[in-house]
Amino acid sequence: MTSTCWTRTQDNNGIVWLMLDRPGRSANALSKVVLEELDAILRDIALAVPRGLVIGSAKASGFIAGADIKEFTTLSSVDEARRLVRAGQSVLDRLEALPCPTVAMIEGFALGGGLELALACRYRVALDDGRLTLGLPEVMLGIHPGFGGTVRAVRLLGAATALDLMLTGRNVRADKARRIGLIDALARDPEALKTLARDFVLTPRATHRPPLLQRALSWAPIRPFVKPRLLAQVRKKARQEHYPAPYALIELWFKHGAQGAVAYEAEADSIAQLFLTPTARNLVRVFLLQDALKAQGDKTLKAAEHVHVIGAGVMGADIAALCATRGLNVTLQDRDAAIVEAAILQQHAKMAERIKDPARRDAAIARLRADVDGSTVGEADVVIEAIVERADVKRGVFTALEPRLKEDAILATNTSSIKLEELSSALQRPERLVGLHFFNPVALMPLVEIVRGASTDEITMNRAINLARRIDKLPLPCRSSPGFLVNRVLVPYMFEAMHAAQEGISKEIIDRAAMDFGMPVGPVELSDMVGLDVCLHVGTIVSNALGKTTPDLAPLQELVTAGKLGKKSGEGLYRWAAGKPQRAQVEGDVPADLQDRLMLILANECVACLRETLVDREEWIDAGMIFGSGYAPFRGGPLRAARERGVDECVRRLQDLAARYGSRFTPDPGWERLRLPR
Repeated sequence: MTSTCWTRTQDNNGIVWLMLDRPGRSANALSKVVLEELDAILRDIALAVPRGLVIGSAKASGFIAGADIKEFTTLSSVDEARRLVRAGQSVLDRLEALPCPTVAMIEGFALGGGLELALACRYRVALDDGRLTLGLPEVMLGIHPGFGGTVRAVRLLGAATALDLMLTGRNVRADKARRIGLIDALARDPEALKTLARDFVLTPRATHRPPLLQRALSWAPIRPFVKPRLLAQVRKKARQEHYPAPYALIELWFKHGAQGAVAYEAEADSIAQLFLTPTARNLVRVFLLQDALKAQGDKTLKAAEHVHVIGAGVMGADIAALCATRGLNVTLQDRDAAIVEAAILQQHAKMAERIKDPARRDAAIARLRADVDGSTVGEADVVIEAIVERADVKRGVFTALEPRLKEDAILATNTSSIKLEELSSALQRPERLVGLHFFNPVALMPLVEIVRGASTDEITMNRAINLARRIDKLPLPCRSSPGFLVNRVLVPYMFEAMHAAQEGISKEIIDRAAMDFGMPVGPVELSDMVGLDVCLHVGTIVSNALGKTTPDLAPLQELVTAGKLGKKSGEGLYRWAAGKPQRAQVEGDVPADLQDRLMLILANECVACLRETLVDREEWIDAGMIFGSGYAPFRGGPLRAARERGVDECVRRLQDLAARYGSRFTPDPGWERLRLPR
């Protein structure tokens, strides 16, 4: 069989070097074709066993990113899914059974199925260049490892370490990977890595074995005592009805202890069932949406190297620090030197805490500099405004700023609610104004809205998208509109929580209703996290611009006036301690219609955004709400959830709510668009 993905060579030592390079792809994945070709090669190797086998990647991006996720979307039955999984298991079983030393030579990343392949090798060596990332993140897709990983990981690492790796989906870096036995040895450069791989073949050594205590956890008499603790840990993070995969994984380990052929068969049976659940379907969709957002932009355009940020408040300083951390030269400006210096010192301290590698940390710190008078504006490729949310103040800054910009510089605003057309009137060249709307906290929220005004040209949009990707954010192109997409949709959601509170429903019950749906936090807690001053300001702008009814905002204004702004001040709608809201113990059930009030008014606004073509693709709305607000990922986004519930049912419930609570629940005409076939 001719291989299109694998290159096989044999050196003078009798070692076979097998390199994966999936054509036309930026990263390797274990597709059906890749596995079929590997199976044929391994069968051939077994007939004439070499001195050893080294498996690596010919791609600079990394080893293997996992299975080909797109192939999961074609599965139509449990039997079909099981056949796919068992076929993959068979290939890795064949690799593990080779009588010669086998070495996985890892650069960059080995994730999911890629790490499972490495686990089927006798040894694993890796390049320690700061990029090494290892993990079994399948739980993030609503499944668990399926190519033998649930067995081999426990056998190699011990139950506690392996289950933590699989249940959390967390990645492991070089030092920890070596410490826990996931990697046998590390090399500092590519040539040294090849030498290391060769040495493991020529001089075989004992394989890693977990400590006795780790092994003992999987013994049959011990497992019943460990299982309840594992379940308790998982319940703190995810409900079984929302995320069944971690519970299925625990059950697999409990029943079989990662021992024997039956454990592999049970793994295949379990994952085949999970593939067809709505959770897995939706999480795979979310993964593909993320990839689609990442794929945007025009890579032929000049890359930004210098970013100038105006505004050293929380958002501006965080944006500046993020850009510096991602390799850009950054200057930070504000009206007062003390403000700028304090912001930079604070960000330098955060960098020192977050970046463990000394060289990377020092370089990032050096790239973030103060520029109080804006003397470097003329050198910047991108200028980002992040000042007070007032159109007149922003226009004044733009008027003074524009003559000093480089000819090809783009001007970006971090406004969260103001239409770009209100700002571009101050510019001679409005085509280079774009919205770069970051979400708080900047370091953690993955989305950036790339806002196109009426005059914004295509080059400016693409350069803004490229910048977002450069700093590892997901760019969401959207048209200028009050609140853009995410804030526009969140305003009626959070205001509905206020309506409910003013009816006498406790804030704890309101938040519980949303969290029962699957939201990471409720709307009351979210308001405190955003900041009540921001909620009041943005909510008023968006509601007035769109003609929306609002609750009585006087109580919110009183809190803001008193300086009770939420999490950032220590008190808002909740009191906050150690970064957590202090909830009262409230008895009673969630009112029957409260969840629908919250989630359907949010979905109704999404439908309005779809009707107004605020974004170019329906799925972009779902992506924006998941990555910009934390909307329950396992539901696939508000529009996906509405489709699964049924358009007719959603419209009927909105009509019922409108009859009871008022016109704010009137179904948007855009629901008719969701009735059309896709």
